[in-house]
Amino acid sequence: MSYKDEVRLIKALADENRLAILEMLHGEEKCACVLLDELNISQPTLSHHMKLLCDSGLVDGRKEGKWMYYSLSIEGGKQLRALAEKYTIGEDESRTYKKCARCRE
Repeated sequence: MSYKDEVRLIKALADENRLAILEMLHGEEKCACVLLDELNISQPTLSHHMKLLCDSGLVDGRKEGKWMYYSLSIEGGKQLRALAEKYTIGEDESRTYKKCARCRE
């Protein structure tokens, strides 16, 4: 995953409505109309959020008739976990400290 892809993924998480959408999709697919009702936002605002979530790979969308149905992406979840592991230290990892070779006296 490139830095550009990683930033897209992180930015998709950086909004309370998008986090709420991810939580609502946990464990089940939902129609856009249900998301609209639960979030109490406008349709254009929902479309904007869903575009960002789908483009990031966190959410999959499918069209049925005139409605869109959304669900969490298994692959997107894997990428998010890998990203978190890449930039953080896990419980079982140890830190090493050493002085900078340039700054040694």
